[in-house]
Amino acid sequence: MTYEDLARRLRVLEDEAALRSLLLRGWRALDRKDWATWAACWAEDAELDFGPWGPVRGREAIRARVEEAEASFVSMQHHILNLHVEVTGTHAVGSGYMWFVAVTDSGPAAVPHSMGGPYDWEFRRDPRRGWLVVRQRLGVWWTTDATTGPDAFREG
Repeated sequence: MTYEDLARRLRVLEDEAALRSLLLRGWRALDRKDWATWAACWAEDAELDFGPWGPVRGREAIRARVEEAEASFVSMQHHILNLHVEVTGTHAVGSGYMWFVAVTDSGPAAVPHSMGGPYDWEFRRDPRRGWLVVRQRLGVWWTTDATTGPDAFREG
């Protein structure tokens, strides 16, 4: 194995770690409603394709749509499960599963709303900003009782 081979393998490992970090940082920011940190994870020309909504294009439009949809939740947890990423040069793809849990009221009587489904991502490495989300497809495979969550998250 040559030095160049090792350098390429190390670069892939570093890129995979950077992509995982991007998603963890961004989606934990969602939990705190830190919209600026979350939006900074997206490219200007990004696209969010969320089953019930259809495509939303552009970082600011994505931020506005998600901020509006999650406004009624006082507490949220965005879980990314079974994350897998593959890097090819300055582009990468990823997949995983979403498990979203949130409440609209605080305290012991709060009724949780949750849903789950598949995530698929496309990423691009920006020379100045590092890895960014270019596209996210998110499907809803299941959800708790439709009466427990805001209309923005229901299909149909």
